[in-house]
Amino acid sequence: MTLTLPPAEAARELVEPVLREAVGRLDPRIARVARYHFGWTDGDGRPRAAGGKALRPTLAVLSARAAGADIERCLPAAAAVELVHAFSLLHDDVMDDDPVRRHHPAAWTVFGRSQAILCGNALFALALELLLEQGTPGYAAAARALNHATLSLIAGQALDLEFQDRGDVTREECLLMSRHKTASLLACACSIGVTAAEGPASLAGALDAFGTEAGLAFQLTDDLLGIWGRPEVTGKPVLADLRVRKKSLPVVAALTSRTEAGRHLAELLARPGELTEADLRAAADLVERAGGRAWAELEAGRRFDAATRYLDAADLPADVRAEFLHIARFITSRDH
Repeated sequence: MTLTLPPAEAARELVEPVLREAVGRLDPRIARVARYHFGWTDGDGRPRAAGGKALRPTLAVLSARAAGADIERCLPAAAAVELVHAFSLLHDDVMDDDPVRRHHPAAWTVFGRSQAILCGNALFALALELLLEQGTPGYAAAARALNHATLSLIAGQALDLEFQDRGDVTREECLLMSRHKTASLLACACSIGVTAAEGPASLAGALDAFGTEAGLAFQLTDDLLGIWGRPEVTGKPVLADLRVRKKSLPVVAALTSRTEAGRHLAELLARPGELTEADLRAAADLVERAGGRAWAELEAGRRFDAATRYLDAADLPADVRAEFLHIARFITSRDH
């Protein structure tokens, strides 16, 4: 089943002008990298149609609606979350040597590693500036929340890098890494509109908890796509995560399964040199035979159920609840 994300287009239309104005403040050399990374221009600066799911801005706009806030006043919060997400992807691609982002060459392959890193740094600083310049207690609290989420995200990336050199990574450690690296920013997106609007702390807390569980479901689904996803869906080559021997959640579940298939997988991934296409297909089969795929699918379902329970307990309008639920379903139902 493939679901669409109806609110995304509306959120993108609302938030993109705020993003473009913010990026326009940057040094021209950095701004051109940012415009390319956001999909607004090609490598030569010519306009192109923007891509991406606009997931986090959509959640931030919904968060503002949950608090009954003026959407226009909360757009800087939605833009700030997207700026931090863009910062994380720019750095992630450099650290992972990932050459493709959203079906296009990653920014570092076009402008160089140093320019991509500088652009990421600038986008993070710009995100905090957008929040703090609003000059309200709610936006000051939103800046603290986004900064906390960013520190958590960075801690998760540090764990992810550490895992590359370890053969003893546990499922619990991998889930903790995902909670930091992915779920923290998604949770912030789900609650930042309430915070910026100075809405009830209980509502912000419930939506943060919803976002944490939905974020873990998102990462589990993303890891399944990283092995079995179709390139036209993921924007990356088939078997992409196995190609770089990434310790993703299905892989770690397989490696720690104490099965014969898990042992064979560990031996295969430990081989020196580049893995052949036949090796990659064999590795994917071993992950499945060791139970890694089934566990990740089941865990994604568990996290989705936990997210919906937090949503059910939150005091928010029925239409907003339905849209949050639709997004949670969307991020766990992408094709793999």
